[in-house]
Amino acid sequence: MTMDNDALPDAAATPVHVIGGGLAGSEAAWQIAEAGVRVILHEMRPVTPTDAHKTDGLAELVCSNSFRSDDSETNAVGVLHAEMRLAGSLIMACGDRNQVPAGSALAVDRDGFSDAVTQALEAHPLVEIVREEVPGLPPAEWASTIIATGPLTAPALAHAIQHETDADALAFFDAIAPIIHTDSIDMDICWHQSRYDKVGPGGTGKDYINCPMTRDEYYAFIDALIAGEKTEFKEWEGTPYFDGCLPIEVMAERGPETLRHGPMKPMGLTNSHKPDEKPYAVVQLRQDNALGTLFNMVGFQTKLKYGAQTAVFRMIPGLQNAEFARLGGLHRNTYINSPVLLDPSLRLKSRASIRFAGQITGCEGYVESAAVGLLAGRFAAAEALGSQPSLPPGTTAMGALLNHITGGHLVSDDEPGKRSFQPMNINFGLFPPLDAGAIVKPEGVKRFRGKDKAIAKKRATARRALADCAEWLGLQQPGIAAE
Repeated sequence: MTMDNDALPDAAATPVHVIGGGLAGSEAAWQIAEAGVRVILHEMRPVTPTDAHKTDGLAELVCSNSFRSDDSETNAVGVLHAEMRLAGSLIMACGDRNQVPAGSALAVDRDGFSDAVTQALEAHPLVEIVREEVPGLPPAEWASTIIATGPLTAPALAHAIQHETDADALAFFDAIAPIIHTDSIDMDICWHQSRYDKVGPGGTGKDYINCPMTRDEYYAFIDALIAGEKTEFKEWEGTPYFDGCLPIEVMAERGPETLRHGPMKPMGLTNSHKPDEKPYAVVQLRQDNALGTLFNMVGFQTKLKYGAQTAVFRMIPGLQNAEFARLGGLHRNTYINSPVLLDPSLRLKSRASIRFAGQITGCEGYVESAAVGLLAGRFAAAEALGSQPSLPPGTTAMGALLNHITGGHLVSDDEPGKRSFQPMNINFGLFPPLDAGAIVKPEGVKRFRGKDKAIAKKRATARRALADCAEWLGLQQPGIAAE
């Protein structure tokens, strides 16, 4: 529900400034405006471009087009999806309206998604979008600011943050996978199938294009992948990769069988052209736009040079004539040491008028970034309206993520000065333990242990999270499927 400017109380009439129009900044701006508070969203594109963005749209998806699993019963990411939907998330609403088939995952048409977010914010009466770079920390007259500049924070602002916090910027590498024109894929070799024929949101069980490899083809590909010419980053020497988004060639260097047990695993797939022949490895392609004219290479983020990419990836059966709409790449993500610098409501301890949100806080993933933006927006709006921010329970996915960012790291007694805070996706390991008796043996299961017990634990954790989230939001408890 929104309010007219003339009807706003004085506190709400003072705008909250949001710097950065990515997923976190867009979500923060939406939450603030929906609470009845004016917001000014500062986005530097197209005035100042970045190395990774291609458009000037808000919430542009730079890497994958997948929001990952939408399973809200047994997957922590799916639980986060469900919680954000309960909280009126703009990012999730636009993602749902622009979904493309992706098995059990929620994947989106990246252009349609960005257009939907941009149009929603442009149309909101309490949102003003200013296209400009904010070259340093906010001026003193800005009563409340959220910095959501993401992994590609402009150097001037990054230096200002470092000076304010008296702390070194932390960083890691993130990689981008190539996108292929669908009509250049040889479907006499490839076939449509989701792993284990699993049907997800908007899917049919045949949502991926699969490229099979024999043992000889696989090992020839691994050799070429390791030998391929790669981009060097001498000025960033020592910067680690994010484990959840390793370049494909880095994984290959860890052992010749690594990829066959990772993104190229053949399990759950049957070649419809040769059903009696089990592929030694499989490369999967996921639909990238609503028209189905583009597919991206799942797990094939890379730092190979462009010439090497086309040569090596065309070795994959079915992609011998592949035409690439976009080749892969690597960019440096910057984040802050949030557990040291931020309070539990994401405020900068040294300057309480500033909050941080999104990947710059040290969360990783589209949905996680948007979720932290959602929280920062709600916290800032509450303060603007004269209330204390209400923190989500730690038993929720949003609360678990917030707790990790603002204090969920350990410091070794032997190395007290060593940073241990690292970017992390939402996962069940961040949730507090269940109460005794919360895990109930499903009806019909005789031996309740191993996989069955692990699934029951996840379901109980998810059920508790959504119930506690609904209560936090003041909503009727959502229905959760029984075990």
